[in-house]
Amino acid sequence: MKNKDNTIDSKKILDLIPHRYPFLLVDKIEEIIGTESCTGIKNVTVNEPFFPGHFPGHPIMPGVLIVEAMAQTASALVVNGHEGDTDGLSVYLMKVDKAKFRKPVLPGDQLRMKITKERNKGEVWQFFGKAFVNENLVAEASITAIVVRLDGDKK
Repeated sequence: MKNKDNTIDSKKILDLIPHRYPFLLVDKIEEIIGTESCTGIKNVTVNEPFFPGHFPGHPIMPGVLIVEAMAQTASALVVNGHEGDTDGLSVYLMKVDKAKFRKPVLPGDQLRMKITKERNKGEVWQFFGKAFVNENLVAEASITAIVVRLDGDKK
């Protein structure tokens, strides 16, 4: 299901990527420019399933999940901009480089992930993501992924 609008809501995200609760880590995507860039939004709530264990009494969103949220945003961008049939299309994470975590992400924060395509060759795509809370840079990483077509039923 292709969306040419400049915003992807949570319902359309479910059509673009296979992730579901509790592992869906992007609530909305906006500021979409083709397959070049976008901004993903994750509203971080105290009810996130990882907070009881990370860390008791001092909840912090795990850095690896911030990178995953950026990767999910990039995946939705690729599938949204894909020409042709997107049924069964999925994007698999291949590599993460240059990951840096600068400030903790806490319950109540809104994570804004600015994703920019660095390059793509065939089905391999590379993005650079920067995650912000308010105007503060909290994390960044280079993400490489591959587009695959899955056989079988789409769940």
